[in-house]
Amino acid sequence: MIGIIGKKLGMTQLFNEQGQQVPCTVVEATPNPVTKVVTAAEAGFAAVELGYGSQRTARPNKKGERTPKGRRATKAELGHAQKAGLEAAPRVLKSFRLDDAPGNAEAPSYTVGETITVGIFTPGERVKVTGTSKGRGFQGVVKRHGFGGGPNTHGNTKHRKPGSIGAGTDPSRVIKGKKMPGHYGAAQHTATNLRIEKVDAERNLIYLRGSIAGPTNGIVFVRKQG
Repeated sequence: MIGIIGKKLGMTQLFNEQGQQVPCTVVEATPNPVTKVVTAAEAGFAAVELGYGSQRTARPNKKGERTPKGRRATKAELGHAQKAGLEAAPRVLKSFRLDDAPGNAEAPSYTVGETITVGIFTPGERVKVTGTSKGRGFQGVVKRHGFGGGPNTHGNTKHRKPGSIGAGTDPSRVIKGKKMPGHYGAAQHTATNLRIEKVDAERNLIYLRGSIAGPTNGIVFVRKQG
């Protein structure tokens, strides 16, 4: 189903009609331009590519003038954006399938240059949100996997160590998938069945019940859930 690209602003609270406090995550989703339309005849499925934000563009090369440091949009990205009628290349591009509508619902149709806004969502609707969790670097088993650790007293020196990772004689190796220290976070995570509590079309805001993955200002993808 169609969705939208947005930015996680943080969390707040709302009060419903029953006076209950509802924790909400606020997502800012400015209008997403349609940069490409894929038909079922081309790829075997119908999809639409949306853009979000904008990238910096290199200055025209003049004699004796240099472009400041920092990443700039490539010529390929600029050409792709110009086909959609955009002046700058989007910061993020994301494809959303259109042919996975529930039941016998027909897939919606869109054209290049059209914009998708938060108006496609309504309060009470269920969505799924995909984001990238906070990166925590290299972590031990206590933080990464929730191990209990060893005793803190009676001379014990293995407070946060993993302990034995396998037998010596048999199987004489570490079994694949063993929970060990390592890189933690910075992984894609999808939260499903989230309820939309409020839609602020004037400020391009979506209020989602509960929490979603990612840091403040992290990019998230909000999709309708069939």
